[in-house]
Amino acid sequence: MAQFQALMKLAELPLGSMRAVTVGAREILVCHTREGVFALDNICTHAHARLCEGRLRATRLVCPLHGASFDIRDGRVLAPPAEVALPTYPVRIVADAIEVAVG
Repeated sequence: MAQFQALMKLAELPLGSMRAVTVGAREILVCHTREGVFALDNICTHAHARLCEGRLRATRLVCPLHGASFDIRDGRVLAPPAEVALPTYPVRIVADAIEVAVG
């Protein structure tokens, strides 16, 4: 079972923003929305673009390269050309710190 790791303070990630962090060998994108804080792979499953360079619109993450979009809550594809969902990771807030479990 994956251990939770503190990544940043919640105050360091304003509402409506996202930030890429490296956890082990993975690049994780942490997104803060009105629906909560979510973590998913930062690399698009279609063409390996860095999603942190794209746009976050509510819970929709849009890839900067070809416009594929994903739901940050569960990683599912919302618009092509991507066909494979993004891996997502459990997130919790402990003492105002964002913690993510990457297995």
